[in-house]
Amino acid sequence: MPEQLWFTEILNRLFGHAVTAFLGMLHIYPKHPDYPIRDSFAMEVLAFIFLLAIFLMVRSRLSVDKPSALQHALEGIEGFVLGQSHEIIGQHSEQYTAFFAIVFIFILICNLIGLIPGFESPTGVAPVPLGCAICAFLYYHTQGFKHAGPKYLLHFFGPPMEGMPLVARILLAMLMLPIELVSHFARLLSLTVRLWANIFAGDLITLVFFSMIPIGIPIIFLGLHIVVAVLQAYVFMLLSIIYVSGAVAEEH
Repeated sequence: MPEQLWFTEILNRLFGHAVTAFLGMLHIYPKHPDYPIRDSFAMEVLAFIFLLAIFLMVRSRLSVDKPSALQHALEGIEGFVLGQSHEIIGQHSEQYTAFFAIVFIFILICNLIGLIPGFESPTGVAPVPLGCAICAFLYYHTQGFKHAGPKYLLHFFGPPMEGMPLVARILLAMLMLPIELVSHFARLLSLTVRLWANIFAGDLITLVFFSMIPIGIPIIFLGLHIVVAVLQAYVFMLLSIIYVSGAVAEEH
């Protein structure tokens, strides 16, 4: 039996065989068929359940006259995200606020959950930040196509040049296409490595100092880890806003 967190063990006991059967249909065979669910995925599920419970609780108690403290907190986050997106994207940024807000909150919860004994931060494992980066990647391209239609593809061929001869335009497009493709796929790597490396390093340093000096000094690194967790969630959200802004810009 592989070493696993208690919540992961519960999920494997309840759904392990069903997950293994499903993966077998996809010709994916886990190393431990009886325990196919990993800790990182289990922590993502826990973060999802926590957020779902919070949202349902707020939804059932929505009030204009007497909003709860939790409603105030979520409205504050929504207002902050809306302000950030409005500054970068401009008008009509409200339609993207829901995605940016949930990206920020989900990554923040995943970053901080490792501070609770018996849990670990799923964003400290590379596939989780990669999955978040893929979601952001697909989202801003989808919004680009939704905004401009097939003309969005012109963005990959460089800026329009009025008065440029046709041959020069074709040569410029041939030059810009691979550069733009590499640039966009590099965003996946950038989002993934930035989030994963910072959370992994933060968890590791905190663990080392707690094992060496269990009282006093580790609290400083614990505070720094919280700051890094919040900052990295904000940076991920901010970069997503910037990418969407570029995708829906009028010149595209």
